[in-house]
Amino acid sequence: MRLAPRLGTTTGPTRRARPVLGAVLVGLLPLASGTHAATAGQRRAAPPAERRFVIGYSLERRPIVAILVGSERAPRRMLVVGCTHGNETAGIPVADALAASGPVRGVALWIVPTMNPDGVAARTRANARGVDLNRNFPDAWRPLGPRGSAEYAGARPLSEPESRAMASLIEAVRPGVAVWFHQPLGLVDDSEGPRRLERLFAARVGLPLTPLPDYPGSAIGWEDHLVANSAFVVELPPGQLSPASRRRYVAALRTLAAGAPPTTPVARAPARLRLA
Repeated sequence: MRLAPRLGTTTGPTRRARPVLGAVLVGLLPLASGTHAATAGQRRAAPPAERRFVIGYSLERRPIVAILVGSERAPRRMLVVGCTHGNETAGIPVADALAASGPVRGVALWIVPTMNPDGVAARTRANARGVDLNRNFPDAWRPLGPRGSAEYAGARPLSEPESRAMASLIEAVRPGVAVWFHQPLGLVDDSEGPRRLERLFAARVGLPLTPLPDYPGSAIGWEDHLVANSAFVVELPPGQLSPASRRRYVAALRTLAAGAPPTTPVARAPARLRLA
């Protein structure tokens, strides 16, 4: 299954992601950097704890990056999305801090700091076409308002490159639990997701567990149908979190990852990469 028409990776936070053409996935594809290749007479280096993939590009051609911490073949898989609406950015440093915190034993951590880089750059809720990406997923999608309205859902489900990139990643990875950060309500959504983990996370970070309305075309609504009862929303408080609060959220996410349900393996054979 393809993550995107173009898929790239780096092995560290400072290297620029390189687009790779013609990537073929057998199950789930790990892309190894040439900096970790063995040379003659040397033992092959261990794979890096963190790998960065370009899973797609925004309308304005900004890369959408997914960070994999741990082995893609781990029995548990967790997805964390730091930012969907570009004016709700407090989850981005939480996602970055989680990526820097290292592997969780037995867990493949997939972390997308932001799926809406154009919105973050412009400080707008929507993407560069004015689409609310959290109303652009297929589950219960319907037209919402004209273009320019706060919850404009786009012309059709997955009309936007950002939502298509995320949908492709989720279909490939099939995470057993997924946390999507939003703002500014300061609560954990009591949803159709994994209620035990929702309650655990709310208790660990000190937020109330409160039900939110079911929005048409939402990411978690679609994901909960793809992987039953797996995804939920965390609404962060307004503003940016303090360093102590970020550490608390990272610790809670790591606890959640360790307690995530095992999921069906995504690969039956070793993954291979073919370059065109």
